[in-house]
Amino acid sequence: MPEFSLLFREFGRIGLLSFGGPAAQIGLMHRVLVDERRWLSEQQFLSALSFCMLLPGPEAMQLATYAGWRLRGTAGGLLAGALFVMPGALVIAALAALYAAFGTAPQTEALMLGIKATVIVIVLQALIRLQAKALSGRAALLIALAAFAALYLFRAPFPLVIATAGLWGWLSSSAAPGESAPPPEHAAPTLPRIALWGALWLLPLPLLWLAGETLLFDLGVFFAKLAVVSFGGAYAVLAWMAQEVVQIRGWLTPEQMVDALGLAETTPGPLILVTQFTGQLIGSEAGGWGLALAASVLTLWMTFLPCFLWIFAFAPHLERLLARPRLQGALRAITAAVLGVIANLSLWFALHVLFAETITAPAPLTATLPVLPSLRPEAIFLVALAAVLMLKLKRSVPLTLALTALAGWAFGLLVH
Repeated sequence: MPEFSLLFREFGRIGLLSFGGPAAQIGLMHRVLVDERRWLSEQQFLSALSFCMLLPGPEAMQLATYAGWRLRGTAGGLLAGALFVMPGALVIAALAALYAAFGTAPQTEALMLGIKATVIVIVLQALIRLQAKALSGRAALLIALAAFAALYLFRAPFPLVIATAGLWGWLSSSAAPGESAPPPEHAAPTLPRIALWGALWLLPLPLLWLAGETLLFDLGVFFAKLAVVSFGGAYAVLAWMAQEVVQIRGWLTPEQMVDALGLAETTPGPLILVTQFTGQLIGSEAGGWGLALAASVLTLWMTFLPCFLWIFAFAPHLERLLARPRLQGALRAITAAVLGVIANLSLWFALHVLFAETITAPAPLTATLPVLPSLRPEAIFLVALAAVLMLKLKRSVPLTLALTALAGWAFGLLVH
């Protein structure tokens, strides 16, 4: 059992170096936890990863929390999970403050175009990686296509798409139980843990309602709902968040939402930190820096506290949960649907980067369509540059972001 000082050092290192999205973050944790420190066996690591993929929320952050919990109980889980999130959260808070102050400056917009061009390639990479795992048969392909059509053509609610896919996977799977290992000796009753962490998670909502803080209450409720339905990682839920924040509630513009995702890719930690940037920017626009700080902290709380809830409540029963075939069937169907969700996000994001203007398709469709004469040649060049750097030359995400931002800045100098 490692000392807390060693746990702090190793998970602090993971938190500071966790660039590049879930795949890179999981690879980093595997190297540290399995290969270097040997705190987890290969089988324990893979079982924990499968379990975290069953849960809503960022699987890499939950995997770090699980590893800390297994090594040093609840205190270890809190330490590992917090260290995974906090470096990126501090950077995001600073970036959101700078963006609120200087986001409309021409050179800032030029830098952001380079970053957003790279994000198109990053999301495309995620789509390619996922399709190899998700499209295991004709049924999975049909689920992915149906999810894409429902979201892009009709703006169907994201929770409905995920719930429908999960229900289909559950009902179409065998109910015969698999073999399961007995629960660990330290397994505690689940209901008290759920009650404790659920109460902590939702505590801000009644306090905000009683205080009459309408915007913060609405933000808290929205991000609490998002935390519950965010299966498949940040890319899967961003399309719904953009739909709600931009099109339904009008809190931000499409350009601000695209910029939020672009800046979130530049930081360590889980990409779902884009929710913090979004909440902080909404607060800044509505009431200045004080409301922005409150919205930033609230969004972090509502987004990440459920991760501790899921791990501390259900991790003691990991083996028994993974032995349920219908749960695995639901997960496979949700994974296939997530492919369609990410494809929808990719298209939505690319349209707003590559074209200066977009329109909404005539009813009954609600798809976003480009205005072809508004095509931006500099954006096409920057996407091509990012694709060459990442896909052909295999350069890292931070280096690619830096180079494309510099190229975007150079375009900005030429134009202005």
